[in-house]
Amino acid sequence: MNPSALQLRLVSCHTCQKVSDISRAHCPRCGNALHSRKEDSLARCLAFGLAGIIAYLPANLLPIMQVTQLGVEEKSTILGGVATFWEMQAYPVAITIFIASVMIPGLKFISLALLCAAASGRLSIRPKFANSLYFLTELVGRWSMVDVFVVAILVGLIQMGNLISIEPGGAAIAFGLMVILTMISAHSFDPKLIWDRAREKQLPHSES
Repeated sequence: MNPSALQLRLVSCHTCQKVSDISRAHCPRCGNALHSRKEDSLARCLAFGLAGIIAYLPANLLPIMQVTQLGVEEKSTILGGVATFWEMQAYPVAITIFIASVMIPGLKFISLALLCAAASGRLSIRPKFANSLYFLTELVGRWSMVDVFVVAILVGLIQMGNLISIEPGGAAIAFGLMVILTMISAHSFDPKLIWDRAREKQLPHSES
């Protein structure tokens, strides 16, 4: 395995990506503080991830919107909305909401747990695969807000006095909070830790 930037006494800025000598305290290009690894990366990733899981539960259990039609109130959860669209044979809409609002957040929690386990040495994963998993996790995370966007659009468009009105439910707030927390969790993780762990495992072989 080729020597790392840390072994060459080089560090890249986490803001502008400029490579500088590790002895520098601040980036000569943008002035931000330089550090070879994100501080407390695993602890912060796990903390924000756990908070995201806590917010994930009310996001799926509480109603995400409340429809009032002719004085009759009807509340709908995310899974209830998926079932409704499926019964209406709007299969593409039902599948899109289920994937973006239920499956992707769940898979994101699993991938972050796998990455933290690999970085801490509790799980053996190929570094290249772990790196791809990390960037895929960051990429798809921003598309998890589809339900919140749909509710916001409906609230703005469908307001017809006493005939019909739509109001966001508590799940919309919990869902938005969950997405923000998982995005912060993914951003807190430092994928360089995966490569550090791989080099540590290779040291005994190279020394023998």
